[in-house]
Amino acid sequence: MTVRDVMELIEAADITPETDKSREVSCGYTCDLLSWVMAHGAEGMAWVTVQTHMNVIAVASLMEMSAVIIPEGIEMEEPSVEKAKEEGITVLQSPLTAYEICARLAAKGLKGK
Repeated sequence: MTVRDVMELIEAADITPETDKSREVSCGYTCDLLSWVMAHGAEGMAWVTVQTHMNVIAVASLMEMSAVIIPEGIEMEEPSVEKAKEEGITVLQSPLTAYEICARLAAKGLKGK
């Protein structure tokens, strides 16, 4: 599954259109505690979080994630969006809840870490 496939599946808006949507998504994860994500993240992961500050992008970049997904139409802070663009991290904004996003991803066969 690619980032583009994920975007369509979860009805997401692409708030970083400059980034590569052909990247493969290896697994999914949902967590809002950054230290936990740093300990359990993985390359190629699609990470669902309600956090929108700059450190989210730092963790996603460090772990070489394919995408950060912000649920419920929450808006990411502009400095974080700009940093995501610089780092090549795709940020998607979905109107769905984190639960609904994960259910759809799992139903299409994407595994958790």
